Amino acid sequence: MALTAADVRGRLVLLHGPPGTGKTTALRALARAWAPWCQFDCVLDPEVMFGKPGYLMDVAAGVDGDDETKRWRMLVLEDCDELIRGEAKETAGQGLSRLLNLTDGMLGQGRDVLVAITTNEDLSRLHPAVTRPGRCLAQLEVGRLSPTESAAWLAKERHSDTPADAACPDGATLAELVALRDGDTRIQSVREDPMNSGLYL
Repeated sequence: MALTAADVRGRLVLLHGPPGTGKTTALRALARAWAPWCQFDCVLDPEVMFGKPGYLMDVAAGVDGDDETKRWRMLVLEDCDELIRGEAKETAGQGLSRLLNLTDGMLGQGRDVLVAITTNEDLSRLHPAVTRPGRCLAQLEVGRLSPTESAAWLAKERHSDTPADAACPDGATLAELVALRDGDTRIQSVREDPMNSGLYL
């Protein structure tokens, strides 16, 4: 969070962990912390962007501005497992190569571009070129909170001085804690007897 543009060494930020643990929440917090020097852009179609060189060049070039207004850009690729898995070269074609080139190759030289990728994959299943030393600015595992952390989070959210230890004896993900805080108001489906339901003609 405390990094500045002068501290940037690697160009790839990798957040990995099970679903619901808070990877997207962490990226939103990072975007707020880095707002003075870095613009965050969410890429909705990474497979298309890395599949079309012209599109990738347009995105990597960004919007030119004068030196005083020029900021770094963070391209956010959420749930982009297929691009960085061990077998990515075979399944994603040139996508992996272009990603690596953008973060640590000639394409990225002279461009103030960072790439953040969230994945549910374990690091051991990712392509070794993605996780090699020097490429990543950060590799962050986002996991379940411990029982103590979960209880403290719930107590803070409920404005209580007493941690709710019994609520999460095995710890919890951020998504599970939000559901507990909000009373877990899920929409439940009701199964009706087909013999008693009306029919439209």
